[in-house]
Amino acid sequence: MAIPKSVQWIGDANGFLRLIDQTQLPCKLAFRDCRTVEDVWEAIKSLRVRGAPAIGIAAAYGVVIGVRNGTRLSEVADYLRTSRPTAVNLFWALDRMERVGRELSTESRLLIEARAIHEEDRRMCHAIGRAGADLIRDGSGVLTHCNTGGLATAEYGTALSVLFTAADQGRRFRVFADETRPLLQGARLTTWELQQAGIDVTLICDSMAAQVMKEGRVQLVIVGADRIAANGDAANKIGTYGVAVLAKAHDIPFYVAAPSSTFDLNLPNGDGIPIEQRDPREVTHGFSRQTAPDGVAVYNPAFDVTPARLIAGLITEKGIIQPVTETAIRERLGAEFTQR
Repeated sequence: MAIPKSVQWIGDANGFLRLIDQTQLPCKLAFRDCRTVEDVWEAIKSLRVRGAPAIGIAAAYGVVIGVRNGTRLSEVADYLRTSRPTAVNLFWALDRMERVGRELSTESRLLIEARAIHEEDRRMCHAIGRAGADLIRDGSGVLTHCNTGGLATAEYGTALSVLFTAADQGRRFRVFADETRPLLQGARLTTWELQQAGIDVTLICDSMAAQVMKEGRVQLVIVGADRIAANGDAANKIGTYGVAVLAKAHDIPFYVAAPSSTFDLNLPNGDGIPIEQRDPREVTHGFSRQTAPDGVAVYNPAFDVTPARLIAGLITEKGIIQPVTETAIRERLGAEFTQR
């Protein structure tokens, strides 16, 4: 699958961060070069770079840029933390960069660490794909929500990595991609990635998922996550919780794919996951076209939380966690991770 990398560092310690500007897809493949920490913050906030792992990688490189331009490491990290509140990978990556900086705060050492975060995510994505690929059977229909491919990560993705890996192994199947309102990440990004990979994909409106399930076209649901609590409650793009409820009603297994960096074991359950509230104009003036009357009240949460009881398994680079319980999560992730 020859899709350009969503996040790239260009050059040495004096280089810059290059991103695919995902707000331009699918009509235009454009790149955004970030040479200041403000550029990185804006790219994360405005969804030019999106997907929890990709956000974390971009933020790590943002630390390198900010410190190089003379700002204190702690100030750079605190500033980048304000870009988006829900994706735990952002905070995980910044915490890691700060730990390294306290030990040896040099631009070259910080760049080495940012590159390590980038490479680790790439390996984790491929491992997630290998862990979950056997869930995909020849002739099956798979529904996914939002975008969880290489655009959202270092390479291959999380939920889409399972699909890409199954395709690499020779299986044929059909993917149903929810459009994912209000910003249409499924329509704009997921369908584009799957088409690039030669995978059979059908786009559906979010409101069509129940009918597609009722018709027997879907045998499996796989989505990603931006934060997973200790008990397995998983935050993902708004609409995911509804898909999980529908899957349960139709006896379709619902899986969440995410790397270990997406788990926040400091939160006992999903009630403590902060939910980002975004600009009402994303709903009333989507893609610069007004679709609602002036002055109407808008509620626009970017994420919802799917309870662990609706999740058949968590697909991680360490294998599939089943049943989805705190005990099983801690056992699978291992003592090194759970003691952070």
